[in-house]
Amino acid sequence: MKRSSSRGPLVSIVTPSLNAERFLDATINSVLVQDYPDIEYVVMDGGSADGSLEILRRYEGRLRYVSEPDAGQADAINRGFALTSGEILAFLNADDAYFPGAVATAVRAFAARPDAGVIYGDAVYVDERGAEVGPYPVESFDRFKLERRCFICQPAAFFRRDAFVASGGLDTSLRFALDYDLWIRMARRYPMVKIDTRLATLRLHDRAKTVSETEQALHETIVVLQRHFRYVPFNWLYGYGHHRLTRQPIAVEKPRPALSSALFAAALGSRYNWRHPLRYGRDIVSTARRGLA
Repeated sequence: MKRSSSRGPLVSIVTPSLNAERFLDATINSVLVQDYPDIEYVVMDGGSADGSLEILRRYEGRLRYVSEPDAGQADAINRGFALTSGEILAFLNADDAYFPGAVATAVRAFAARPDAGVIYGDAVYVDERGAEVGPYPVESFDRFKLERRCFICQPAAFFRRDAFVASGGLDTSLRFALDYDLWIRMARRYPMVKIDTRLATLRLHDRAKTVSETEQALHETIVVLQRHFRYVPFNWLYGYGHHRLTRQPIAVEKPRPALSSALFAAALGSRYNWRHPLRYGRDIVSTARRGLA
């Protein structure tokens, strides 16, 4: 639903959802209670077989929703944005939520930095009940550090439509690293600005993709890094190898040091970083000294 006033730019928010009745109500409410008046909100339901449609029908007149099969999360979000007209965009997954005032804070930040393509803030992990678990490791923007870690928390990020379109939108071939891939592409064209305000929560639960499919998520991230940089930092290869060997849930825990995992990651480097053996060797030594991220 679009709410209009003359107080600021329209913000379009899309929530992709599939069988998410468990948390969908909380996600929707976190958008609808925002104090910024110019919001249009669309929920793209992928044809849920649970109680999601009953939840969405309760909000008719306060949001727009579409329920039909899609080609995945990125496809749903791209199509959702195509239904909207806001100058500022954001997507909020059906298990995440905004803090009160998040949208107004982001709009003010864009007004202060009209050159910015992306504004992002701090975020916290919450558990299934919504209790805070700890902070997401958000950092001030550094283009070179972005290669080593995804320090932009997706639900705490807002971006300009023109920047999203010029960067090519979300890659519909990706299931896990679609946001990381987008940040990398946007960062090549536009300033990415961090603000020191908590904007969103990221929920950890057993059905979250990065928790239930960690190995696949890490592998896809490696593919994305190889595509963009023709190099994969040691910490990503270590995390992938360590999870394969130990099944440690590194989506929620820092990987533990292990010689077997380090050797596995070093061997993976011969596959992904054969063009840069000296760089990879220095990377291993540097990571060993600084610790894994």
